[in-house]
Amino acid sequence: MTNLNVSLIGVPTDVGAGTRGASMGPEALRVAEIHAAIAAFGADVRDLGNLVGPANPNLPAVDGFRHLQEVAQWNEILHEAVYAELRAGRLPVMMGGDHCLAIGSVSAVARHCRSVGKKLCVLWFDAHADLNTATMTPSGNIHGMPVACLCGHGPEVLTRIGGHIPAMLPAEIHQIGIRSVDEGEKRFLCELGVEVFDMRYIDEVGMRAVMEQALAGVDENTHLHVSLDVDFLDPTIAPGVGTTVRGGPTYREAELCMEMIADTEQFASLDIVELNPALDHRNMTAELAVDLVESLFGKSTLMRMHRQTRRNR
Repeated sequence: MTNLNVSLIGVPTDVGAGTRGASMGPEALRVAEIHAAIAAFGADVRDLGNLVGPANPNLPAVDGFRHLQEVAQWNEILHEAVYAELRAGRLPVMMGGDHCLAIGSVSAVARHCRSVGKKLCVLWFDAHADLNTATMTPSGNIHGMPVACLCGHGPEVLTRIGGHIPAMLPAEIHQIGIRSVDEGEKRFLCELGVEVFDMRYIDEVGMRAVMEQALAGVDENTHLHVSLDVDFLDPTIAPGVGTTVRGGPTYREAELCMEMIADTEQFASLDIVELNPALDHRNMTAELAVDLVESLFGKSTLMRMHRQTRRNR
């Protein structure tokens, strides 16, 4: 890790989700001692508290979108908060909240990359592709649409956040752990050329090979953003999510992902989303998420210590 100035940003809303409860995610992460876990690596960790935005009106979809204006307001607020921390030279950790919030966080990271001339690489850990549009989804839940919006496909009130349409290019995102994709999304993924490492591919080649491919080209001029939807994990180890999908990565596979990201030393921003304490068991999913965060910040294993020793010789 090169940036040990870390800012925790709580975003307590489930306005983009179909199941209530992700709004309690930031507090669950605090209970799991995320601040202390990161500070243990010598980081200056500042908890900025929770952002304040509109309440969840819990209404049906209108013209294919649920709570469009509320989602836009939350993401505008989050965008400015994340961008301010990046400009200050700090590493923002967005504690959601549902995955619609990635529209605000990733657009802020992309804006920062444009301003400083860095390459953007987004690793999207998720069971879902999140590439739906209003015409593809029957629910209208916007937590299923952030990738589409970031790539410029969606209502302007979301695609224009950050002032640049599209906020990012499909080639800048790599999706890992995907195993639940709507038919329309499958066609759209192929059309856009988004790189997807689904669970069958992970089963066939192994997580190490997947991460080597996803991280190919990452260098010292790369800003590596991790967007971690905790439903990426198998629900047997991470039950505290509203959209569980069986057959996800194991604990060790997930840890390997984070350890390999840390090895690049280019990790620079993070989303933790879709944690739903109302569906969890004794906060085990939040504690697992904090375990993964520790690995992102360089939690030592014997193998990593050996590698670091060899580098320093």
